[in-house]
Amino acid sequence: MDRCRNILYRGILVGLVLGLCGCAVPQTPVSGTLLGDVHWQDKVYLDGDVIFAEGSRLTIAPGTEVVFLPASEGRDPLTTHPNFPGSELIIKGELVAEGTATAPITFKYVDSLAPAGSWGGINLSQSPGASFRFCRFTQADSAVHSQESTVSIEESLFENNLVGIRFFSSQMLIENNLLRRNGTAIRFHFGAPVICRNQIIDNRRAFFFTSFPRDFHIEANNILGSGDYAVVLGEEVPDDVAMPRNYWGTTDLPSIEALFFDGRRTGYLGSVQVTPILTAPIEKAGISWNP
Repeated sequence: MDRCRNILYRGILVGLVLGLCGCAVPQTPVSGTLLGDVHWQDKVYLDGDVIFAEGSRLTIAPGTEVVFLPASEGRDPLTTHPNFPGSELIIKGELVAEGTATAPITFKYVDSLAPAGSWGGINLSQSPGASFRFCRFTQADSAVHSQESTVSIEESLFENNLVGIRFFSSQMLIENNLLRRNGTAIRFHFGAPVICRNQIIDNRRAFFFTSFPRDFHIEANNILGSGDYAVVLGEEVPDDVAMPRNYWGTTDLPSIEALFFDGRRTGYLGSVQVTPILTAPIEKAGISWNP
């Protein structure tokens, strides 16, 4: 399955140099616009829209908790698409968030009992490089939202978000992640995603293709237990969508096709094509650590 990774890296280089920049760790809630090289560790609180300007770099150390607070008055000016209401992290430069199996990085709301959608998301806006490894995302509107960026997401857990991973016109590597109990696990249009070896279970919708998907590669995923549909095609998806070599919990083709909202239900949409179908789950799909 190494060819999954090779597809994404053909013609581009995804990767950032992880290094400590020696900047002061924030001791009070962070807000506003930040410049330069910034290093976060331990526990960091965000109040409102925190923007890292173009040319900046944020490095988050293993074990860090990034906690989103209710936005104070005047600190949440960006509330409409592609942004969201509530505190959010907006990255126009580079981001390195690489934890370890024993010290993952957590992005969460301050109230652990609050529902999905309590904070906005990590909004990547024309970022030249963002890397997430061994991260946990919970309670967001759209936990990772990429716009015209280059992003890798590996060994990470997305749970209890309205949307786990959302993007358009981006180069995305999404590999060996666990996405569970989200409204929608992965939502996108345009873009060039490589989505391999993920465990996508017990979401309301596993995939939502909103419009004109192109150059995508979705293979060797376990896609199970979707509450509404495993795959939903939006109104601007007139062509067939190829998703071969995934495991759907059964090998019965009519049962699998019943999991899709596509041209089989509404004539103006394309159809999800799944053959050949995997006959057994991918053993090494999902994360390698115990959250």
